[in-house]
Amino acid sequence: MAIASNGPQGHLNGKVGNLVFYMLNGQPVVRLIGRKGKPSTLQLANYQEMAVTTKLLKRMAGFIKLGYGLQARGTVHNAHNLATSYHKKQALKGEYPNISIDYSKVKLSQGVMPETADLNIKKLAGGLEITWDPKDYAGLQDNDSVMVMICCPETGKDQEYLNVARRSEGKCFIPMYENLLNQQIEPYISFISADGERVSDSVYLGNLNGEGQNAAEKQQQEKYQQVKTRFDQVEGSYSAQMIANYGERPKTKVFKYLEKEYQALKNQLEHLPGKPG
Repeated sequence: MAIASNGPQGHLNGKVGNLVFYMLNGQPVVRLIGRKGKPSTLQLANYQEMAVTTKLLKRMAGFIKLGYGLQARGTVHNAHNLATSYHKKQALKGEYPNISIDYSKVKLSQGVMPETADLNIKKLAGGLEITWDPKDYAGLQDNDSVMVMICCPETGKDQEYLNVARRSEGKCFIPMYENLLNQQIEPYISFISADGERVSDSVYLGNLNGEGQNAAEKQQQEKYQQVKTRFDQVEGSYSAQMIANYGERPKTKVFKYLEKEYQALKNQLEHLPGKPG
C-alpha cells in the first residue's frame, strides 16, 4: 500500500500494484517491479559491466568522494553515481563474458583545476617516486594537496593517499614491499586546493610491470578449462555416436542424457568468463 503523506496531490510513498514510489536524493521516483524472465545476452553484459565497475570503485571510495564530490554539488547525484556513470560508459573493455577495466581510461577525479606539468613516476628501491613541476601557474597554488592512488589489480592491495604531499614539494615517495613493487601497478595522481573547492582531473601515470592476472581472473580461467575439458570429452562421444548412426540421433536413454549434457556444456562455455585470448 502506498501512502500520500502530503495529501492527494502529494508524492506517493510505497507500493501500488507493480509500481513502487519512493524518494531518491530529494526527488520523487517510481519504478516497475515484476517477475523477471531469462536475461538476454545484452542484459547479462549490462550486469557484468555494473559488477566490474562497482568492484573497481569500491577499492577507491575515499578518492572518488573527493574527486567527484564538487561536481555532484547542487545536483540530485552523488559522487559515486557520477563516477559509476563515467566508468561504466568509458573505462571498460572486452565483450561479455570477459568485460574488464581499461585502466588507461580510469578517471578518479574530474574538475576545473589545470593539469600539472612534468608528471613522472619511477621505481626505486623500496617504492615509487612520483615527481611534478612545483611552480605556481594560473590556477595552481603551492599549497595544493597531492592525491595518489596506486591500484594493484593482481592482489587488490591498493594504496590510497588523499594528502600525500604539497604541490610545492615537487615529489612524493610511495613505500612498497618488493613483491608488490614487481606486480602490475596502475598509478594515478590528482591535485586538490587547500580549501577543497577546486580539483584537477586525475592523470594516469602509466602501467608498471605489464598486465598480470588477479585472483578472480585465475579462478575464472581454471573454471573455464575444467568445463572445456569435460565438454571435449562429451563432444567426442556425441560426435562418435552420431557418425556411427549415420547422422541420425540414436533413440536411446543413454544418448538422450549425453545430448542433454552436450547442449548444457556448450551453452555454459558460451557465457563463461575466462576464455583464453
